[in-house]
Amino acid sequence: MESNTPPTPLRPTPFNWERLRKILYILGTLVLFVFALDLMISSLQNLGSTAAEAILLATSNPFTALFIGLLITAMIQSSSTATSLVVALVASGSITIDSAIPIIMGANIGTTITSTIVSLGFINKKKEFRRAVAAGTYHDFFNILTVSILFPLEYFNGFLSNLSGWITENFFTVSKSTSATAFTPLWSGFNPIIDFLVNLIPSGFLLALFSFGLLFLSILLFRKLISGLLMASSPEKFSRFFFKNTIKSFFWGLVTTAAIRSSTITTSVVVPIVAQKIITLRKAVPFILGANIGTTVTAMIAATLNANSSSAITIALAHFLFNFIGVLVFFPIPFLRNIPIAMANGLGRLTIRYRLAGFVYILVVFFFIPFSLIYLNKDSTEVLELTYQKTNLITGEETSYRIVSKQQTRSQSGEWLVYRRNTIDPDEIFPVYKKNNVLFINKEMILFNEPGFCWDGENREGKYQLCVNEVLPRYVINESLQFDSVYVYTQRYYDLPDSVISTLYVSAVYPVVLQAVRREKNVVVETRKISAFTRK
Repeated sequence: MESNTPPTPLRPTPFNWERLRKILYILGTLVLFVFALDLMISSLQNLGSTAAEAILLATSNPFTALFIGLLITAMIQSSSTATSLVVALVASGSITIDSAIPIIMGANIGTTITSTIVSLGFINKKKEFRRAVAAGTYHDFFNILTVSILFPLEYFNGFLSNLSGWITENFFTVSKSTSATAFTPLWSGFNPIIDFLVNLIPSGFLLALFSFGLLFLSILLFRKLISGLLMASSPEKFSRFFFKNTIKSFFWGLVTTAAIRSSTITTSVVVPIVAQKIITLRKAVPFILGANIGTTVTAMIAATLNANSSSAITIALAHFLFNFIGVLVFFPIPFLRNIPIAMANGLGRLTIRYRLAGFVYILVVFFFIPFSLIYLNKDSTEVLELTYQKTNLITGEETSYRIVSKQQTRSQSGEWLVYRRNTIDPDEIFPVYKKNNVLFINKEMILFNEPGFCWDGENREGKYQLCVNEVLPRYVINESLQFDSVYVYTQRYYDLPDSVISTLYVSAVYPVVLQAVRREKNVVVETRKISAFTRK
C-alpha cells in the first residue's frame, strides 16, 4: 500500500551570519593595514631633516642596523610589522636598501625570541623542558646560521642588494626612482583622510607613531582571528593535519604564516606540540621553514602598495631571498639540515643539567653579542656631509645642493644621497665603490693613475674620454677647506671634442668630487664647487 504522506517541503538554508562577520572582519583588517601603511609613508615624508638624518646615521653601521632590527622585532613580537616598517622607510627615502637589508636580517633573528620564551614555560617539567627548548631554539639557530652566511656576503660584496636589485630591474616594471616622491597610495580614496590627519597632526614623529600603532593593530587583529581558527581543534588533530609528511608540513607552514602574517605565532605553536611528544622536532622542521618563507608575504604586500618604487620591491625581494636561500642551504642536504637540529638538541640537553641555561642563552644571543658587535664596529662607517655651490655663469643663477656620502671603511663600498629640492628626501642615490686606484660613482669610473693616462666612459650626455692632467699634492679651496692628493682630469665628449670640455678635481683620500668646471667653446659656462665639508 502506497503512502499518501506528502513530501516534506525543503526549508531554505539559514544565512550564515557568523561566516559573513568573519569575512568582513578579515577585509576590515586588510583595509586598516593598507591605510596604516599609506599613512606611515606620508608621515615619514613629513619628518624633519634632523629626524631623517638620525635614521640615516643610525643605520649607516650595518651591525647597528642588524641590532635595530633584532631589538624592534623582539619588543613588538612581530617581524611582519618590522619588515613593513622597513619597506615604508625605504619607500619614503629615509633609509637606503643597503642600510635596510641588515635590519631585515635582524628582524628574522628577533622574531625567534618568542618561541624561545614560550619554551621556558616548561621549566618545571624536566623532559618536556628539554624538548621545548630544542623546538623553541631551532628557529633561532636556523636564522643565526643564515645570517652568519649572508651577512658577510652582503657586507663585503652587496650580495642580497645586488641580486634583488637585478631581479627588480629585469622582472618588474617599476620606476627606477628611489625618491620618496615616487610613492602613490594604492587607493586614492585614502588621500582625503591622510591629508586631514597630516594637517591635524603637524608633527611627523607623532603621525609616524600613530600610523605604526595602526599597522601593528591591524596585524594583531588579523593574527588573533586566524590563530583562533587554527587552534579550534585539539593538538592531536592539528598535528595530524599539518605534519603528515614533509611537503605538506612545509606547505602548511608557509600558508598559515602568510595568512596570519606572523611566523611568531606558527613557530610558537610548534613548541608545546614537540614538548608533549605529539611530534618530533625533525618532523616540525619543514613546518618551521615553511613559516620562514610565509612571513615574507607581508613585506611583499607592503611593496605592492609602492609598486612604482623600485626600492620598495627590491627590499621586499631581499627579505624573501634571505629566507629562501637559508631554506635552500639548510633543508635539502641532510648533513646541513642536521646542523641547526643538533645545535637545538644540544642546548635542550644542556638545560637538563642547568635550568638557567635558557635564560643565559637569551641574554647572550639577543643582547650581549649584538651590543659587542656594535661596539667593535662602531667606526666601520664613514659619513660625510657635503654642500656644493652651483653657478651658471651665463644667467648668473646660483643654487646649492647637498650630498651625504656613506662609505664602509673595510669594503670601501657605499653610496651618495643627493638632496637638491630639500634636506629630507634624497632626489638620487648613487652607489659608490673604491678599489685600489679605481673609484666607481654610479656607472662612471675614475682612475687614480699617472698624468697623461686616458680611458673611455659614458654618461647621459654621451661617450667621453677622461684623462689625468696632473696630481696636486694639496688643493686649497679656502682657509677651512684644504685637501691632500687631488687629481685633476679633463673630460672631452667624442661628439663634441672641442666645443665641450670639463675639468674635474677629485680627492684621492675621500670619494669626493671637489670641483667641476664646464667650458663651451673655451668659455666657462658652469662651475660646481664644494663649499662645506663635515665628517660625522
